Amino acid sequence: MANKRSLKKAINTICEELFAECVAASLYGAENHEDNANALLHSIILMQSDFICRVSHPEPGMTPSNYFKDLREKFAAQVSEIIDQINTL
Repeated sequence: MANKRSLKKAINTICEELFAECVAASLYGAENHEDNANALLHSIILMQSDFICRVSHPEPGMTPSNYFKDLREKFAAQVSEIIDQINTL
């Protein structure tokens, strides 16, 4: 398991890239879907905040290795979902 600082940095970097891609897709896309883009940007910010908080405060009762493995899997699943949504903009 990586330390918490590097995990937070990776989450921030990925969310920044997703945010930039969403802005670019909304500006340069063929159709104007401003409401969808704004909702997607909002969901990226909420996802970043949620996962950063979850790194700082692990669940009691779970082993740290299982908790952080589950956290990374859930983060990867949400990132994949957001990427699919950006592709449909």
